Amino acid sequence: MEYLAQLASRLFGIALVALSAFVSIETLARKLFNFSFEGADELGGYVLAVGSSLAFAVALVDRAHIRIDVLHARFPARLQAVMDWISIVSIALFGLFILYVGRIVILDTLSYGSTAPTPWATPLIYPQAAWYGALGLFAISAIWLAGKATGLVLTGRLDKVSEAFHPKGAIEELEEEMSDLERR
Repeated sequence: MEYLAQLASRLFGIALVALSAFVSIETLARKLFNFSFEGADELGGYVLAVGSSLAFAVALVDRAHIRIDVLHARFPARLQAVMDWISIVSIALFGLFILYVGRIVILDTLSYGSTAPTPWATPLIYPQAAWYGALGLFAISAIWLAGKATGLVLTGRLDKVSEAFHPKGAIEELEEEMSDLERR
């Protein structure tokens, strides 16, 4: 899962750098040569839609989704584990929900043959398919992790649930940052 998250992060980073280069070239071409490629904003929207959907999966694997955990650490260990399990199952259910809603969008696009209202007139099924694929990656990752957590709960290994799915604390995040700094 971590390899997948790193791959998604790198792909999004490459896409953002490429988009930045395209926007810079577009800006220079307009200012210096009074010429526009048109569609930089359209391309930017596609990159951000797919990239933000990939970021859902990355945040899930890194346990970086925001959770309000003010009371979490004060609860008994068993209750913490149950709350961690409920959290990952809720994220998996949310992943299924956005897949359902995204499917409706895809089906509407296909039935209407929708194109972007821009000079490129891009058939929207192409960027939406990439967006839906990224949402699918998030949903599959969440379902897999929820299954793993459920297996741990059913076998009574609540300590492992807390170990794998608890929210990151400030100390754990600091340790990760320090190890990243040492690696560099």
